[in-house]
Amino acid sequence: AGAAGPAEPVRYRTAEMADAMLGSGSGAPAEPPVLLSAVPAEPSGGPCEGAAGAGACGPAAPPGPPREQPVLEPVLPEEQNGTDGAKAPKVNCEERNATGIERFTLQILNVSQDLMEFLNPNSSDCTLVLFYTPWCRFSASLAPHFNSLPRAFPTLRFLALDASQHSSLSTRFGTVAVPNILLFQGAKPMARFNHTDRTLETLKDFIFNQTGIEAKSDVAVTKEDWEGPLPSVLTKGIDWLLLFSVLFLASFVLYATLRTESIRWLIPGQEHEHQE
Repeated sequence: AGAAGPAEPVRYRTAEMADAMLGSGSGAPAEPPVLLSAVPAEPSGGPCEGAAGAGACGPAAPPGPPREQPVLEPVLPEEQNGTDGAKAPKVNCEERNATGIERFTLQILNVSQDLMEFLNPNSSDCTLVLFYTPWCRFSASLAPHFNSLPRAFPTLRFLALDASQHSSLSTRFGTVAVPNILLFQGAKPMARFNHTDRTLETLKDFIFNQTGIEAKSDVAVTKEDWEGPLPSVLTKGIDWLLLFSVLFLASFVLYATLRTESIRWLIPGQEHEHQE
C-alpha cells in the first residue's frame, strides 16, 4: 500500500454552531414578556410618559402576595384608517335592543366586581372597556369624551375599571399604560384603541371602523360628561405602595445598623481571647 497522504485539517462548523447558540435558525424569536408597571405616583408629577405611546400613564398595582402568572389574551392592534371608506367591519357586533332604556351611561366596576361577569362568552354583543387610574391626568382628560360615548352608541355597552384595583385583568389584557381602551366581542378582546388623540370624534371613528356601527350625529360632550360617572378631576390619595416601600427600606437600614453594632462588640472580644 502506498504512503498515506497528508492528513486533512479538522474543520469546525463555527457558523452553524454560532447560529445554533444564538437561535438565528428557523425558530421564531421569542416575544418579550408583557410587564405591568407597579409604581403609582402623585397626580402633580406621576409617571405619565410616552413609553407605551405618547400621553399614557403607567398603571399602579397595590402591594400584596405574589399572584400566579396569568395567561395573556392576544389583542389585535387597531389598523390605521385608510382612504377606502367601503371596508367591511372587522367585528360583527350583535346590537342590543335599546328600547325602553331612558338613560345611556357608562358603568364603572368597583374593586369587588369582575369584568368577566359583565361579558358573555356565548354572545356576539360588543363592549368597549376602559382601563384607567384616577391619578393619571390622561385618564382624566379622556373622561368627558368617554362618558358621552353611551349616548352616541346606544346599542353598545361601555365599561370602565380602575387598573390599579384590577391588576390581574390589566396584566391579562396587556395593559402596560393607561388609559387603555379595548373592544370586546363577547368575552374576547378584538381591537385596541391606539391613537394618542383621545376625543369623542376619534373614538367614534374607531368604533365605526371596527364594527360598522354609525354614531348619532347630534351627540356632543356636555357639562354633565365632565362631572361623571368617570372622574375628570385627578384624585389625590395615599400612595400605599410608596409608603410600604419606605417602611421596608427603613426597617432594613435599622436592622443592618443593629447587626453592625453587634459585630463591632464581638470583634474586640475575639481579639482579646486570641491574645490570652
